[in-house]
Amino acid sequence: MTGRIGSSFRLGGPLTGVRGSVAGIVLSATGLWGQAGYVDPAVCAGCHAEIAKAYRLTGMGRSFSRPRIEDFKTPSSYYHPASDRYYAVSARDGKIYQRRHQAGFAGKETNAVEKSIDYVVGSGNHARTYLHRNAENKLIELPVSWYAENGGTWAMSPGYDRADHQDFRRAIGNDCMFCHNGYPAGKASDTNEPVFTGSLPEGIDCQRCHGPGRAHVASKGAAKTIVNPAKLDRDRQLDVCMQCHLETTSLALPNSIRHYERGPYSYQAGEPLGDYSTFFDHAPGTGFDDRFEVAHQAYRLRRSACFRESQMTCSTCHDPHQKQAGKQAEAHYVAACRGCHAAAHAAGVPAGGGSCIDCHMPKRRTEDVVHVVMTDHFIQRSKPGRDLQAALAEEGTIPREPYRGEVVPYYPAQKADEMYVALAQVRNGSNLDAGIALLKSAIEKNPRARAELVYELGSAYAEAGKVDEAVRWFEDAVRRRPGYGAALAKLAATLTSAGRFARAAEAGERAIAVQPANTIVLTNLGNAYLQLGRTDRARTTLDQAVKINADFPEAQNLLGLAVLRKGDRAAAESRFREAILSQPEFAEAHNNLANLLAESGDYAQAGYHFEKAIAANTGYAEAHHGYGMLLLLTRSYDKARMELEEAVRLDPRAAQTHADLADLLAAQRRTAEAAEEYRRAIQLKPALTDAYLGLGNLLAKEGNPAEAEAQFRLAIARNPEFHEAHLALGILLVRKGAPSEARIHLRKAAESSDPSVRQAALQALR
Repeated sequence: MTGRIGSSFRLGGPLTGVRGSVAGIVLSATGLWGQAGYVDPAVCAGCHAEIAKAYRLTGMGRSFSRPRIEDFKTPSSYYHPASDRYYAVSARDGKIYQRRHQAGFAGKETNAVEKSIDYVVGSGNHARTYLHRNAENKLIELPVSWYAENGGTWAMSPGYDRADHQDFRRAIGNDCMFCHNGYPAGKASDTNEPVFTGSLPEGIDCQRCHGPGRAHVASKGAAKTIVNPAKLDRDRQLDVCMQCHLETTSLALPNSIRHYERGPYSYQAGEPLGDYSTFFDHAPGTGFDDRFEVAHQAYRLRRSACFRESQMTCSTCHDPHQKQAGKQAEAHYVAACRGCHAAAHAAGVPAGGGSCIDCHMPKRRTEDVVHVVMTDHFIQRSKPGRDLQAALAEEGTIPREPYRGEVVPYYPAQKADEMYVALAQVRNGSNLDAGIALLKSAIEKNPRARAELVYELGSAYAEAGKVDEAVRWFEDAVRRRPGYGAALAKLAATLTSAGRFARAAEAGERAIAVQPANTIVLTNLGNAYLQLGRTDRARTTLDQAVKINADFPEAQNLLGLAVLRKGDRAAAESRFREAILSQPEFAEAHNNLANLLAESGDYAQAGYHFEKAIAANTGYAEAHHGYGMLLLLTRSYDKARMELEEAVRLDPRAAQTHADLADLLAAQRRTAEAAEEYRRAIQLKPALTDAYLGLGNLLAKEGNPAEAEAQFRLAIARNPEFHEAHLALGILLVRKGAPSEARIHLRKAAESSDPSVRQAALQALR
């Protein structure tokens, strides 16, 4: 057994990470303070003090805020079994922090990370989620949230109750800010991970429902200069509410597509919502019809006969300026019901009933935020018979597999642009083949089609694994808009995934010229350089990426490989550990660190990290292979065989793994199985000289010197400097009675840098 280890350091694949319709473009957004007529919302309170005071107590008025120390006087802790991580929230020196750690090798604390809580999302009526503002001015969602249920509990943030959650790496997008806060001041970066510079509003303000206030202030309150939703027609009234409360699903579908000509914060009260965005839904009968989610108020209400057969709006039941709760709220809602249903239950509520709301709009647990119970706005004749508030596990409510099927226009369904309908099919890969055909047809009919649309087609082809078509359309997008950063970034990632590293590096260089601080682009470019053997350039590029964002695990892992190639093992180990610190379930980084530790002789800790790599990705053939080799070195032969057999099963075309398994089987005298594995390795990789040597040794022991000699000669023919094969052939020739030729091979073996081979050859020569 040769005991090879450390041969499976893993670079990792390209990071596509550039999502969304116009990722990478920075637009001067309309609808912001100082632009398009917006003013600081505090100005509104000058004339409308009572309304402003009452509104600040509502959920919308408290939707986004800075944290208050008094809310965190008592330290809180939470253990998450699925990811085996411990979290704590505490306050000190006037700031609040969320911390994570794990129990690591030998039970010692490891992977400890602490981030400040800089903002709170949510009023606390149902939940509060926390944000950290990083050095790039991105808002990062923190993994643990507070829920009002059961008097207040800590649990994982929505979408995080899984082993491979995003921990401290999920950046808040414009779509999150759009619905959870007032419009931010200044320019809006229209990217998947926008930056938010300067101060941020604290809560949804008056102008989200009443439109920009500058003209109203300048005219000293002229009614015609401000939007009064009560005076809008029904559709426009509903649009004001539905800008945030109409979500068909939080699952990848997509729920909506903002129109290309619109900035992320450009919707204004009073205009048709359909001019800003088109909403989409799953096709009927696909198993999602009764799904209930946290932002389903308008979506569920629109299903109701009460809504369809009347002129009711959201304000029929809700006063947006007043906080309503308890018995007062219930009386208000019942009065609204009796406005249309005065004769209903004239003799009194049926036995066992509570109110109209209890029976016809019952509270129900949401399936995307499983620790929240909300009123179901689908007004039903009969209350469903099951327990609507029964506890749910996120694992069972958020599908592991995304929706696959037709995506249909939902709102405004009657005038949905065919371009956006085609785009909806491919945006999240829901209906890829049909969508590609529709989108391609739309572009080919219009020679002046927008570069963004062409980019989306390229992305769809990349998702479908059609690299040549993807490259063609990405390049076309760049031709239509020179310097289009998002298209160049995806072009580079697609070429890397196809193994076309030289072209990937060229595209990455063009992308970084227009996006010099984009960590994803820098990391992909560094990856391409590594694949090309341009280690110095890879190191410089990846250094730049981690200086911008030290929490970017892929960049840290690749930088570890770059410095390892330069012989700096200590720096490599540090980088691999930094990658794991940011992403504890990062299988490639665990595998790389394990190989490094094994080469250094730290077998116990190497085994720990191989096990972590396999736990994070049970289908990781290289990690099973590496762990098997480590177990060989520590003489755990049966366990080693199990790992190597699993590696072969997962990657049956890995010639080296077949050869290593054959070495072990030969040592365990399972000669027939060993011979089969050696021959399979040679078939897969005829240049794999170790396999010829192993098979030759096996045949020699089994009394077949002629075939053994043939295998040794094949090994030497493929590598004339293979000293072990020269030694084996020389010894065989001595036994055969051919001393002259034996001396030639033994002298060659004596040139080996391996002391054991050199000593054996010299002894044979004597």
